[in-house]
Amino acid sequence: MTTDHPQSPRDSTGDAPPRSGSEPSTLTRSPFDSDTFTSATFVTVGRGPLLALAAAWLLSRAGMLLLLSRDSLGIGGVAREVDLYQHWYGQFASGTFPPGDVTWQYPPGAGLVIMSPGVLPWLTYFQAFVTLTLLADAVVTLALARADSARLTHGAWIWVCGLPLLLHLPLARYDVQTTALAVLALLALNARRTAAHQLGGALAGIGAMVKVWPALALIGTPRGRTTREAWTAAAVTALALLATLALFFSESLGFLRQQGSRGIQIESLWGTALATARAAGAWPGRVEFRYGAFEYVGPYVSSLGHLALLLTVIAFAWLLLWRLQARRWTPATPFDAALTAVLLFTATSRVISPQYMIWLLGLAAVCLTSRHTVMRPVALLLLPAAALSSLAYPVLYDEVVYGTTTGVAVMVLRNGLLLAAALLAARRLWTSTATPVKE
Repeated sequence: MTTDHPQSPRDSTGDAPPRSGSEPSTLTRSPFDSDTFTSATFVTVGRGPLLALAAAWLLSRAGMLLLLSRDSLGIGGVAREVDLYQHWYGQFASGTFPPGDVTWQYPPGAGLVIMSPGVLPWLTYFQAFVTLTLLADAVVTLALARADSARLTHGAWIWVCGLPLLLHLPLARYDVQTTALAVLALLALNARRTAAHQLGGALAGIGAMVKVWPALALIGTPRGRTTREAWTAAAVTALALLATLALFFSESLGFLRQQGSRGIQIESLWGTALATARAAGAWPGRVEFRYGAFEYVGPYVSSLGHLALLLTVIAFAWLLLWRLQARRWTPATPFDAALTAVLLFTATSRVISPQYMIWLLGLAAVCLTSRHTVMRPVALLLLPAAALSSLAYPVLYDEVVYGTTTGVAVMVLRNGLLLAAALLAARRLWTSTATPVKE
């Protein structure tokens, strides 16, 4: 896999290079885009920094493993999700997706990830799952470091240092594997070769069959040959995988019945609005455990759910409008568009599970492998959002469920950061690619 590398931040004389005349002036004045910000905040590639990156990965992942082995922080039980995966693994062995299971809400490709620990039969299911998750994590780290090899390593550092902000939760969810598919797809799309574009599309197609959202990695592909090659490969791969799974397993589309019944999860932006209203005495609803998550039940919940779906449709329409209006593509545009799309869909969703932050950190890391990205401030907003997500779950989850002042405050701050990141990403993507350049 190869990537196109722009010139280094400084030439051999040490002077800053001139800025491109096509770059909007509104963005060049941002302190986040300055050479001072870049060089002061991140380290350049070399043997020493790469060793430091490897050491940081090893130490942070050892800490995550220690937390997972104890699994007693906050409400504890983070690893129970892997027990559910193991239960589904037994059903896959009998040739069916979980029939009538309200907690099975994933596309059929997710079954491949959940069955994957079977390739390590000498380990327990839990041990094999964590091992494969760490392997996927290491692959993401290496891919990001390689993409940065001629420039700066801040993309890899965002991933290596950002993931532990979610404590041990990433090791007990299959979202690291899903994020790896999206990261590798985006990095492949940035190469020149047709085969790389097809590979990127195929990886995005597999990712879409695993957890839907990686299909958004293709929203920013340049018009023309790259889009045709990537989108065709994604569609062919996804359909082939779906047909294969439907041939060998029954109930492959059963997850659709469960998704349609979801309500407002307490950790979503809509849930935070209801929690705030309930704390103020303006809403009489309650929390119930439904469809594998805590959701709000009461007046206006259904209306808010429909509003959330409407805003998701509007977000998708905005992305299509952006694609039609965009006039300038840089090597970072596919990365920036993917992060913006996933942020918009996350912010408008009825459900925001803590593992969604894994997706956002991975996409932000890809953006920061390129000097052309306009998403640096967005990436920085996601770091405290990830830390607050860990406070919300598992550390203070009881407070969030019962809607105490502390629990509501944590969710307001976390979701406020996500909303700000989504709006900022949309603005910067539009301004950098679709706004006419002033002569």
